[in-house]
Amino acid sequence: MTLRMLWSALRLVLLATVVIGLGYTFAMTGLAEAVFPHQANGSLVRVDGKVVGSRLIGQEWTSPKFFHGRPSATSPAYNAAASTASNLGPTNPVLLAHIRAHLKKFLAENPGVKASQVPPAMVESSASGLDPDIPVEGALLQVPRVAKANHLSVATLRALVESQVHGRTLGIFGATYVNVLELNLGVLRLDHSSAAGSASASHSARSARAG
Repeated sequence: MTLRMLWSALRLVLLATVVIGLGYTFAMTGLAEAVFPHQANGSLVRVDGKVVGSRLIGQEWTSPKFFHGRPSATSPAYNAAASTASNLGPTNPVLLAHIRAHLKKFLAENPGVKASQVPPAMVESSASGLDPDIPVEGALLQVPRVAKANHLSVATLRALVESQVHGRTLGIFGATYVNVLELNLGVLRLDHSSAAGSASASHSARSARAG
């Protein structure tokens, strides 16, 4: 009797493993590939056929020519293989020191910005340490620096930010935000367009002088 019960239990475990562990997994993977192929493959972003990142995982941006993301608690920053939060409580002096350091850095990078204007997300790391998005206000505060570094107008950069705004989930959850990678790719496109326009204008001027 005991052996029969053990054999029945073993068959049940094997059946559950095949149906739930393998069948369900393959079915969901196939469904995701068929219905949401872009998301199922990591929401990768490509430029000229080359992968430059994922819309779901942030990257560290340090050049003044680009918009910067949130602080990251991973080591090194934005290490996708070691997603983690700081796990520091709100009254922990280490957390407060980190926030002060991030705020000081943000203000130094963006002259003219007041501490009271900086959204909390720009000085606090996310729960994953890999947040690819920043608040719209956090992006707008960086517009003057990015515009100056790329020799673009503030109005042009503000328009770029506003064109990249994502709304609340279902219209009620979360806050409006922009994706940093998408935003910086937009900056590159504007920079290239500006450079091409300048080259074309210079060529036209030389042609006019030659004529």
